Amino acid sequence: MVGFQAIAGDFAAIDKASSEVIVPQTLSNSYGVFAVESFNIGVFANQLGIRVEDTTLDPQGLSSLNYVPVSASASSVWKINDSNSLNLAITRSQRAPQVQELLTNGFHDATRSFEIGNINLREETSYNLDLGYKFKSDWVRAQLDLFHNWAGDYIYQQRNGEFIDGAPVVETRQADATFMGYESKLVFPLLQNRLGAVDLTLFSDFTRGQFVNGADVPRMPPLRFGFQIDHTKGEWNTNLRLTRGEAQTHAGDNDTATPGYLLLSLGTQYQVLDLHDTDVMVFAKANNLLNENIRNSTSYLRNFAPEPGRGAEIGFRVSY
Repeated sequence: MVGFQAIAGDFAAIDKASSEVIVPQTLSNSYGVFAVESFNIGVFANQLGIRVEDTTLDPQGLSSLNYVPVSASASSVWKINDSNSLNLAITRSQRAPQVQELLTNGFHDATRSFEIGNINLREETSYNLDLGYKFKSDWVRAQLDLFHNWAGDYIYQQRNGEFIDGAPVVETRQADATFMGYESKLVFPLLQNRLGAVDLTLFSDFTRGQFVNGADVPRMPPLRFGFQIDHTKGEWNTNLRLTRGEAQTHAGDNDTATPGYLLLSLGTQYQVLDLHDTDVMVFAKANNLLNENIRNSTSYLRNFAPEPGRGAEIGFRVSY
């Protein structure tokens, strides 16, 4: 498969109260071509991909900026037998800096911080290795994915320890970093009869981000694990989910560590209509039943606002 993509944009950010320019008006044009090829060699299902982009930014009052990100990937799935399979993926991904990362200079309401961009940013380049294993039988389904990413010129935002009008100053920076971690899941079918089907899922995920100088990458999620019980009968689906999030002590320079938490949620949904590939669902959710004070380690607002406390939702959803 071969494809072409074109994106044009016009972006600016202005403080309504003071008319101060936070991000100058910037015209952007991006053109990309990509190719994907899938083929089998014996028991191996393989895929190769490549993408080349040309991105130009024209900020008002400044010189044009141009980037040419090049990405490529190779992956293979080895179906060992009907129960076991292994997959391996090797990728090189590159991206151009975003307008906000380059040119922002002002207060950002959504993050309650004073953000400073960096017009000298280069393309971010990441080399990624992913290894996965899947097992399937009548009594259990298992999945384990391991990853290790080497990010060159990784673009990130970091507090510098200063404040402007009470708002923390956040700078856009670049540095080499590594990321490693895993995602895992075990699904046990517990019951299946005229009363419906009941499954127990055990899950866990973890990501560790570190700069090559030993410092911590900011706003990383903590180790998480837990279980979910699902009950399905006809058009009804109900689940109970408990997640344990460990304390995040690797918060990054000038950021705040976050404590551990327990998140208990309950949800149910009913399929009202299934017509011509259109699903209409009604649902009800009860969130954070333990009313935990959860500080999200990936959030800029962890010191100002916790995650929502005990609450409920009722609504409907249309998928087509």
